[in-house]
Amino acid sequence: MAAYDRQLVHQMLLEAIGEFDLFIVELAVSDSVQPKITATLDGPNGLGINECAKVSRRLNRRLEETYGEDAQYSLEVGSPGADQPLTDPRQFPRHVGRTLALKLADGTEKEATLLAATPEGLEVEEVIKVKTKKTTLPPVTLAFGDIKEAKVVISFK
Repeated sequence: MAAYDRQLVHQMLLEAIGEFDLFIVELAVSDSVQPKITATLDGPNGLGINECAKVSRRLNRRLEETYGEDAQYSLEVGSPGADQPLTDPRQFPRHVGRTLALKLADGTEKEATLLAATPEGLEVEEVIKVKTKKTTLPPVTLAFGDIKEAKVVISFK
């Protein structure tokens, strides 16, 4: 079996997304004995199970049309897990008001509340805790290029 063309699979995935307000966070196409295609999608309101199932069926149909019904592959279509970093600027707006764990390009790490997300970067407010006292710093804007990693802090309060 010939390897799956990642760019062609990417185009098929875009077509499978169709009318859903979703975007591709990551597409992995392995080139192994049992090829694996893993599509990670997200959207302004997240990704529901029904959307995920429909996109998966559509993509599977397109893969079979292109590579034949006997094509061997494993297909996974899903959303990023809660512990996964936010990697696309379009993922941030729905997390306004939540706390982010940020690793910056200069090596610093901080936790800050996301106040706003723009196409250029994030406006955040850092709270520094020293023993029992909390100090809220003035809001700052961070360009996406200055952010190495951003994860939503999961809180069980």
